[in-house]
Amino acid sequence: MDKCSRPGLSFFLKMVDPTLAEMGKNLNEAMKMLEDNQRLEEENEKKYARKDIPGPLQGSGQDMVSILQLVQNLMHGEEEEETSQSYRLQNVGEQGHMALLGHSLAAYISVLDRERLRKLTTRILSDTTLWLCRLFRYENGSAYYHEDDREGLLKICRLVIHTRYEDYTIEGFNVLYTKQPVIYISSAARTGLGQALCNQLGLPLSCVCRVPCNTMFGSQHQMDVALLDRLIKEDVESGKLPLLLVANAGTPGAGHTDKLGRLKELCEQYKMWLHVEGVNLATLALGYVSSSVLAATKCDSMTLTLGSWLGLPAVPTVTLYRHEDPSLSLAAGLTSSQPVEKLRALPLWLSLQYLGHDGIVERIKHASQLVRIIHSVEDELSSPVVVFKFFQEYSNRGIKQCTCCALSCGRARRIPNCALSLQLGEQLAQLVPASGVDVVELEDEGTCVRFSPLMTSAVLGTEIQDIDQLVDCLKMKIPVLTSTLQLREEFEQEVRRTVGLLYIEDLGWPGLGVVRYNYHSDGKNDDKQEKELEKINTELLKKLNELESDLTFSLGPEFGGQKNCVYIGMVTEDLDVSELVETIAATGREIEENSRLLENMTEVVRKGIQEAQLQLQKANEERLLEEGLLRQIPVVGSVLNWFSPFQASAKGRTFNLTAGSLESTESTYVSKAQGTGTTPPPTPTSSLAKQRLPGQKAFKRSLRSSDGFSETSSISHCDDLEKMDQRPPALCPGPEQGPLEMEKAEEQKEVAQAQTDTEDIHSDKSPPDCTKVEDQASQR
Repeated sequence: MDKCSRPGLSFFLKMVDPTLAEMGKNLNEAMKMLEDNQRLEEENEKKYARKDIPGPLQGSGQDMVSILQLVQNLMHGEEEEETSQSYRLQNVGEQGHMALLGHSLAAYISVLDRERLRKLTTRILSDTTLWLCRLFRYENGSAYYHEDDREGLLKICRLVIHTRYEDYTIEGFNVLYTKQPVIYISSAARTGLGQALCNQLGLPLSCVCRVPCNTMFGSQHQMDVALLDRLIKEDVESGKLPLLLVANAGTPGAGHTDKLGRLKELCEQYKMWLHVEGVNLATLALGYVSSSVLAATKCDSMTLTLGSWLGLPAVPTVTLYRHEDPSLSLAAGLTSSQPVEKLRALPLWLSLQYLGHDGIVERIKHASQLVRIIHSVEDELSSPVVVFKFFQEYSNRGIKQCTCCALSCGRARRIPNCALSLQLGEQLAQLVPASGVDVVELEDEGTCVRFSPLMTSAVLGTEIQDIDQLVDCLKMKIPVLTSTLQLREEFEQEVRRTVGLLYIEDLGWPGLGVVRYNYHSDGKNDDKQEKELEKINTELLKKLNELESDLTFSLGPEFGGQKNCVYIGMVTEDLDVSELVETIAATGREIEENSRLLENMTEVVRKGIQEAQLQLQKANEERLLEEGLLRQIPVVGSVLNWFSPFQASAKGRTFNLTAGSLESTESTYVSKAQGTGTTPPPTPTSSLAKQRLPGQKAFKRSLRSSDGFSETSSISHCDDLEKMDQRPPALCPGPEQGPLEMEKAEEQKEVAQAQTDTEDIHSDKSPPDCTKVEDQASQR
């Protein structure tokens, strides 16, 4: 029954019977109460129905200001204050603003009507593709725009599979089973590239063939063409199908370019697809291009990373390719019939128009000029990437020379030091963050420092003064690395012949070395010994850091380091290694002796308390025997003590912490003063705690120590001569003096002594002792 029918019913019941009318009134109120409860339940359901909704989504939403404030806090919030290392944001200029505007416009354009959207996206896609093909000398090409830089190569692999296997669309992987495809990738390619392709294509890892680089001739980061030819022949003979070759125009590590001309001939011979990628492809936009890179324009496809080359944020990566069958391109996913997919090119379309040809060429040319500044040797590879390392040359006498060298300088008799190269790269990146240097791991060279301005200069805004600062820092750090490497052997020898110290071999530590103070255990278990060792070395590290020195002492790296050790960092050539080692040993002994003293004192005090309790108990028993049994009765003892007092001497005990013995207090009661006991032993100190000049820090060898020693010796020698000249001649007998001269000398000596005594008497302002003077005269 609804609301409008209830009043009529109530009026009808009133006209019929008062009792029924009362019942109708109660029914009306009951229905009203039920409806009110239902309405309240609906409101409560709207308010409390979903308690699992996250906080930001609850309610009717948030305003735009609050949302943008949240984004700003996430970008520049508390994490920036907590982290000590400052980070450098990407240099977003006006061209970057155009790229960011492209993403907003793409979202706005996507709501247009279908016909207008189709025309607009077709125009944007065709213009961008044409411009890129003209800029990078790739004629008659198509373009695929993607976010992941490996996605373009993945689509190319699918295109080649559709092309080489005609029945692949119908039969699928059954075709691949009869004739297994092979993808050839250089060993200098990106890490994990082959595995990523197999995972996405659903192929076994055996379909990827890793081609080694040169070992005898040419760059050791270029693909070995002769070995590749042999591998392809073996695969063809075994019934496999050579499908695709991935070459590099600028390897990810060293920036070297493969011999693309010869590789293209080899691919044409075996009907293989040639795909090229690498940072050196950016130089195709310049007026002059090296022949090794120019050969990339003849390849079947190439991948361009324009975002890092031109400093454009959030722009897609582009894969240019040549293929005549649009249906196969559509089947492989290189083209799309959806207009929204074509809007990926909009940020590039806006940015390329804003930069223009001159702006694009200027950015790439600026990066190439930065390479020429830091690269003092012109190599035949013409690579826009400089990779250098710290190495040491050995001769029959040991280390001959330590310096940095680019990879193109050869490796004859040069042994790279990966730990010091890693330290050098991290320090340069921290000191000059605008340079964009980083650390790379190469298969043959180990750890190296890489400078690749084509990948970083446009993003970080690197200028020539930044490179000058980088070179200055490099010149400043090389002597420190050299001194550290040369003093390592001396430090190791000093530690090994010092009692109490243990030298720890850690090849991954770039500093002077690692040392541990050995704790001499007295039959303790391993757990307790390990705790004592950790305690002593931790306290030793604290004491060393409190010294005024230029050295850095630490617990070592966070992961992979040795436990309970002291790691010593970089040092300079004026380090006094013997003083450093002796200070470490003496400080460790001092900490160990203090620890043992505390342990022994605790045990001695415990035993002393037990002994004192026994002696006091024995003294009480003796006192009871002396006093007698009657004196112990309460009433009788008081009366007896009143008539005949008992004289008992106070016999206490005192514990001497220095001597560790229990002594009587009788002497204290007699002298009314507490004895001082014996003098505690002195605290052990280093025997090499030498006097330092004002401002001189610890562990520094004085460069003028020999000059100062000679000057001090000469001054003291002159003082001795002057003192000898002031003495009487008889006090310096010569070797040729006879008995008479000796007797005269003795008489003069006695007279001089008498005069001295007389002067002492007068200096005390007391009357002279005439009798003493007369006695001395009579004796003479």
